[in-house]
Amino acid sequence: MRVLRAGTAEAAAFLDVLRDRARTPVPEVEATVRRILEDVRQKGDAALFEYTERFDRVRLEAGTLRVGEAEMEAALRSLDPATSDALSLAARRIEAFHRRQHRESWFYQEEAGLLGQLVRPLGRAGLYVPGGTAAYPSSVLMNAIPARVAGVEELVLCTPVGRDRGIPAAVLAAANLAGVREIYRVGGAQAVAALAFGTESIRRVDKIVGPGNIYVATAKRLLFGVVGIDLVAGPSEVLIVADGTVQASWVAADLLAQAEHDALASAVCVTSSAEVAEAVRREIQRQIESLPRQSLVREALDAFGAIIVVEDLGAAMVLANTIAPEHLELAVADPWALVPEVRNAGAVFLGAHTPEVAGDYLAGPNHVLPTAGTARWSSPLSVEDFQKRCSLLSLTPEALRRWRDPIARLARLEGLEAHARSITVRTDLP
Repeated sequence: MRVLRAGTAEAAAFLDVLRDRARTPVPEVEATVRRILEDVRQKGDAALFEYTERFDRVRLEAGTLRVGEAEMEAALRSLDPATSDALSLAARRIEAFHRRQHRESWFYQEEAGLLGQLVRPLGRAGLYVPGGTAAYPSSVLMNAIPARVAGVEELVLCTPVGRDRGIPAAVLAAANLAGVREIYRVGGAQAVAALAFGTESIRRVDKIVGPGNIYVATAKRLLFGVVGIDLVAGPSEVLIVADGTVQASWVAADLLAQAEHDALASAVCVTSSAEVAEAVRREIQRQIESLPRQSLVREALDAFGAIIVVEDLGAAMVLANTIAPEHLELAVADPWALVPEVRNAGAVFLGAHTPEVAGDYLAGPNHVLPTAGTARWSSPLSVEDFQKRCSLLSLTPEALRRWRDPIARLARLEGLEAHARSITVRTDLP
């Protein structure tokens, strides 16, 4: 793990690499995804099954595409009590947090009439959950629970499967806890296309949410406008601001936890203490030796990991806001003192006793977060992502009479005579 000093050419070069890691275009990926999308749009199930067999080596047919109730019930029975309890605890906490985000319709009466906003849930939401060789029940809970809290009536889950066409019991159990009953054993760009366009077996949805690989992310980006999406998620990332009070072993553990996601994951520590920087570097060297995914972690840290030494914590926060990380840990003696300085971050973790991993699973806030600097304008997945807002207007005749001339003037100022006449034609107002 490299140690850099802020303001040097080496540090500047690393920040450039960090900014560009998720933005490098991959023309061959986009070309492949465009072909998949068009094929699924035109051929429906036939293309869906063809691409799944080609890419995942799994043969599907209409009769076995959807997971049956018996399989879900068997999965629930197969879980050990401790796992079941952990999932239930996570579900309860995630729901409690997201209940506070729910918005209701509102109206207000004024002299001119009644104005307001109607809030309505989406009708049908598609949830993409990565799978195949791994199980991600936390992704099910984080995507489905906000949708259910919002009032979405139909939740549709797609997840890739292995050669046995089975879905991990923990994923099915999480779906059951979150109220998902429509589950399809298909993944990749072809699943995203099916959710967006609809096929003979899968009806189209209003919005698609959830993480995935570069093909899934590209498919979501290309389909925005055909269907709603949450965000285009890039590789995961953490930035830890540390002072001289934090235990280096804790910081190192959190950096390694982020780096084990994949080879593009970013793990950065920004500290005002050269001693902490060196201690963290040594701890990483020690702890990495016993990790099962050691080679992947080393690849990620070599490319996108660094410990950056700055003058003070103020400079650390300037750098953090510039990077706009997905996860920002404030591992300092007084984290609340730095909160006013936070401008750009997906989620903020206060104090050394609040590791990012707690947020991944059951603390409550959503773990679907903006990445690759998009926290400068984007927000975590929330209940509001599954709600629509519609403006409501009801003017009195007196208000329209009073506003008739200024409205017509503004319309003509923009060269829109028909707009103006829509107002002036109403000469018989009482």
